[in-house]
Amino acid sequence: MIIATDHPNVTTFEQHLEEKYGKRGTMARDSYEAEARAFRIAEMLKEERRLAKLTQEELAQKTGTQKSLIARLERGKIELSTAMLNVLFEAGFGKAFQLQK
Repeated sequence: MIIATDHPNVTTFEQHLEEKYGKRGTMARDSYEAEARAFRIAEMLKEERRLAKLTQEELAQKTGTQKSLIARLERGKIELSTAMLNVLFEAGFGKAFQLQK
């Protein structure tokens, strides 16, 4: 394992994020974190839909939403509450939604 102190040019991912976006709690860092979370959710949704062999339209029908909402979620353009995402995953895929840090 490489330890940053052993190599002065090696930084941790956290150090990289602080340099690029600032410390946690700053506006730029919070914005980055929100975008990263939306991206992870979008990728999870796309993968689950692909595994379930559902189109966006079929998923929308199963969950009582519109195809446009599914499309925006999959592009990471909107962020829903964890409770709403859980409803979407349970109704659409029969699975609980859980996002871990």
